Amino acid sequence: MSANLHSPDRQLIELRIEHADLDAMVDRLAHEAPVDELLLQRLKKRRLRLRDRIAQLELLLDPREPA
Repeated sequence: MSANLHSPDRQLIELRIEHADLDAMVDRLAHEAPVDELLLQRLKKRRLRLRDRIAQLELLLDPREPA
């Protein structure tokens, strides 16, 4: 059972959820009156790293076949 908790499929789902949460947080912070630019930049960088990790896992799970 613990193997399922750390499977690439499970990790991909968790990363997509975290990415969606960060999207919502970035949108919310961007529209606040005093914008915390440093926090906003950190969240955006974290979101980009998540997007890269998601892309890596997607390639691992569904490698592209040569044409």
